[in-house]
Amino acid sequence: MKKILISWMLLAGISSWAQEAGKAGELLKNEASTTEMRTSKSPDERNKTFDQPESGHTPFPQRKGNEIRIKKTNYQWNKNYGYAEVFLRIPEQGFFTVEVGDQMMANGSGKYRFFDLPSGRIPISIYDNGFLIYRTTLTLRNNNRMVLDFFTNEGLYLLDSYPVQNQYGFNDWNDIWNNPYGNHSGDWPLQGNVMDTHSFRQFFDMMMSNEKFDDGKIAMINQQMRTSMFTSVQIRDLVKALSFDNKKLALAKSMYRNCADKDRYFLVYDAFDFESSKRELMDYISNL
Repeated sequence: MKKILISWMLLAGISSWAQEAGKAGELLKNEASTTEMRTSKSPDERNKTFDQPESGHTPFPQRKGNEIRIKKTNYQWNKNYGYAEVFLRIPEQGFFTVEVGDQMMANGSGKYRFFDLPSGRIPISIYDNGFLIYRTTLTLRNNNRMVLDFFTNEGLYLLDSYPVQNQYGFNDWNDIWNNPYGNHSGDWPLQGNVMDTHSFRQFFDMMMSNEKFDDGKIAMINQQMRTSMFTSVQIRDLVKALSFDNKKLALAKSMYRNCADKDRYFLVYDAFDFESSKRELMDYISNL
């Protein structure tokens, strides 16, 4: 009797943590036809061509077997077609494939993240073991991320849509891209998604206003480091905003990987109150 009671309590505990389908979000209509859902999608159908080569571009040799073909490259990059993201979760067992527009992702983790999507109406299709089980159309807004949940027996739920603060896409790299795209300037010292001065000042002022203690400030900085790079001057100011040298040292070490101008990291040393902390940071960087 005791074992039965314990087992029942464990099952009740697991159930209380599980998400119940349909409890949150707006259910999106399944637009896949019965015929489509009965037909497995061939891998060949996934090899789509979206841009046809144009004349006048430099040919590039491409080998196919013993034959060498000349492929006319069509370098295009700065397409101003908007930027949107889609985050989808499938919280159940299985290996699903998700297709959003011209992007496709398959895994068993249940997490699907799509970046660099055009804004506007775009189809989303979900496959289980190669068979289409759901299709609908999303309306993506520029610089917004759509968050969705999918349950095979319930459907696709739109949970939220909110602005993206920093794009994950390649647009920030245009100034340092290679020559065939015609964007290389040769004098841009920073790289990655570096916070501009105005954005950094907003972030810094918000941090100082909302977080009074070092741990809260560090949590905000760590969150921002997931999407942003910083200059040495910005890192110096963030480190200097902390109260205790041991916390300053730990933050300065962790932010080194997110520094866009590592050759100027010596500026961060000015944030420390004790010479020993400066020396330890120097030693840490020297041994990387």
